[in-house]
Formats: sequence, C-alpha cells, structure tokens
Amino acid sequence: MQTIEFLLEGEYIELLKLLKAVNIAQTGGHAKMIVDDELVVRNGEVETRRRAKIIKGDVLVIDEEIEITIV
Repeated sequence: MQTIEFLLEGEYIELLKLLKAVNIAQTGGHAKMIVDDELVVRNGEVETRRRAKIIKGDVLVIDEEIEITIV
C-alpha cells in the first residue's frame, strides 16, 4: 500500500480538494467519482460527503491502495 503524509496548513481541507492536492484525482469530476463510488475510508468509516472537513490526525484509505495521513 502506498502511504502519503499530507501537511495540513490551516484548520481543515475539504475531501475533494485533498484528493486533487495529493494527485489522486486529476479533476474535480474525477474526485467526485472517487467519493461517490465509496472508495474513501476515513478513520475506518466510508466517507461519502464530498466536502467533508479533513483535519489533522485523520487517516484516509483510497480504494484499499493509498493511505493518507493528515499531519
């Protein structure tokens, strides 16, 4: 599994913006498809909210292939 540490600058980042920032999604539409297809697991729970506020300490797994830790 590929692991990524994302340095959060600020209070939070919206899920769609995070997917684009770490180059998992090339476009906003692609990011929406990833979330709508329920491929995002946040802290052990499927995350279906496109604009979910991702904060420091969150761990996301994308399609069981990529783990993103928010620091």
